[in-house]
Amino acid sequence: MSLNSFGHLFRVTTWGESHGPAIGATVDGCPPGVAINEAMIQHWLDRRKPGTSKYTTQRREADEVRILSGVFEGRTTGTPVQLMIENTDQRSKDYSDIMEKFRPGHADITYWQKYGIRDYRGGGRSSARETASRVAAGGLAREAIKALVPGLKITGYMVQMGPHKIDRDRFDAGQIEANPFWVPDVQAAQDWAAYLGELRKSGNSVGAVIELVASGVPAGLGAPVYGKLDTDLAAAAMSINAVKAVEIGAGMEAATLTGEANADEITMGPNGPVYSSNHAGGILGGISTGQDIVVRFAVKPTSSILKPRATITKSGENAEIITKGRHDPCVGIRAVPVGEAMVACVILDHLLLHRGQVGENQGHIG
Repeated sequence: MSLNSFGHLFRVTTWGESHGPAIGATVDGCPPGVAINEAMIQHWLDRRKPGTSKYTTQRREADEVRILSGVFEGRTTGTPVQLMIENTDQRSKDYSDIMEKFRPGHADITYWQKYGIRDYRGGGRSSARETASRVAAGGLAREAIKALVPGLKITGYMVQMGPHKIDRDRFDAGQIEANPFWVPDVQAAQDWAAYLGELRKSGNSVGAVIELVASGVPAGLGAPVYGKLDTDLAAAAMSINAVKAVEIGAGMEAATLTGEANADEITMGPNGPVYSSNHAGGILGGISTGQDIVVRFAVKPTSSILKPRATITKSGENAEIITKGRHDPCVGIRAVPVGEAMVACVILDHLLLHRGQVGENQGHIG
């Protein structure tokens, strides 16, 4: 199975399976001299790990990361950084019933059709467990970004669960870390708790929409035509397990606007260009404007549910399946730190690409 890597200069390769001995990431291209240790990466993994509330899978993984290479005396050396996370709470027997059956909504059937072999224990590489490796790599990326652009900040939060959206008039960034849904709306957090609680008890699941904002990103990152910043951000978000749609800025809503309404007007401020709005999501022509970069993605409902579903077997017989095991009733909850990590990896990659090709921005205004 190829294509397990992403990035250009900051390149991440993830490895391992959901029920194997370990998972991890090999990060190549991290600049030397970045201060890093396991605790700094662990902070981000702790935000994603399972079993943190009754609204996530009860699989109990410590998700403790080990740095095996590429770091000496607390700083990166410029050589590949190997990150490893041991799996300690697998229950492979929970999946014995699907050895011969395909789970509707899962990658079981397509993996089998393509490769003729699949790891049915939790889905193997198609499991959301793989995303822990991305979060570990994203933790390293954040520290490198901090060294290059100290004021750059990446924040993710949930804006929709199933049909229920946040009220943006009640947007409170201080609430994001104060509830299990990463939602910046205290009333929505209370409403969603009751809604998801009922779904969880019934053995069902629901999808979600995650919004990611990167502030303090300098203008000039990205390149036309095939190296667009939004192209790589969209690809990174779409590569996350269960993501089915990605939008930048106004996204799909831009199709409902007129050109007059959509174009972000520009005036000159004391420190450079000032935009009247941000329908572009901080990116024009694939290049960052200096505004906040806004990425949104939709996560489908968890396909592993306790509801009987029609399926087929490998031998082509009709069958019924109930997926046992420990699963997220809304996998979008743990997608928030994953999305942040992917944005961090892409932005660092483009910071390095920009530094290598252009150095300082060439076009000066005023």
